[in-house]
Amino acid sequence: MQRKAYVTSTAALLAALLAGCTSGSGDDGSTDNANPGDAGTATVAAQPGKYRSLPEPCGAVDHDTLDSLLPGIRQIADPVQRDKAYQGDAALTYNTDRKVGCRWKVESADATDRLSVDFERVVSYDNAVSDDDQAKKLIQGLQTAADLPEPSASAATPTPTASAGSTASASSSPAGSPGTASGSPSGAPGGAPSGSPSGSPADASSDPSPGSSAADLQPRVLTDLGDEAYLDDQLDAAGSTAEPRTVTVVFRTSNVIVTIAYEEQPMATGTVPDSKEMQDKARDLASQLDDALNG
Repeated sequence: MQRKAYVTSTAALLAALLAGCTSGSGDDGSTDNANPGDAGTATVAAQPGKYRSLPEPCGAVDHDTLDSLLPGIRQIADPVQRDKAYQGDAALTYNTDRKVGCRWKVESADATDRLSVDFERVVSYDNAVSDDDQAKKLIQGLQTAADLPEPSASAATPTPTASAGSTASASSSPAGSPGTASGSPSGAPGGAPSGSPSGSPADASSDPSPGSSAADLQPRVLTDLGDEAYLDDQLDAAGSTAEPRTVTVVFRTSNVIVTIAYEEQPMATGTVPDSKEMQDKARDLASQLDDALNG
């Protein structure tokens, strides 16, 4: 009987201990369930970017496109030198997973043409900021630094229709008088004074091609390229040498920023590179690279 009583009391003691442990673990569990939820919300990482690598930059531009951008390349008689010109020169970089680029320079009888293409894969080291958002912040900073002019009001807003009386008055005014629509001399070369400040929007479109206005060719935001993009066009009119023009197109696709710089310097003094032609070529290349990234 004594042994049975001992066993019974031991069993009761174990049951009490188990009940206490169960109750304690239940209390701890409710606390733990709350804490991980709070910690998980605070440490959720932002989405990584679409791209984990970059293309080989010197192979990103095909021969036909190089023929168009660098006309002198087809004039190189030596096949070895011509192949070398097509290959371009890789930009110096210490991390090809993050930034790569390539450079081409070709001289011809008419001009020296330069082309550079750079790819940058943006990675955010802030868990609260996605790679895409970080890339967006960077390209917006580049656009701000480019100091693009405001869109031309005359290009965006139709000119109010004049009354019959004012129309008649304007019609009777001699050409070039204050009554005409344009106050600039009709015979001004290139549609702009030759003394325009270097690098100003007027310089960027001082030689509008047929069918395009100065407003169409000014530096501007591009809405049909990548996730966001802009174009800059600068004419260096300083000095007495030929005036080089540089067209720059920068665009972002997810977390990759692509920069294209296309420069042409004529051999003949006083020759101005055609703005529309250079812009069209640079934009065509940008579209090709965007398609390749998304292919």
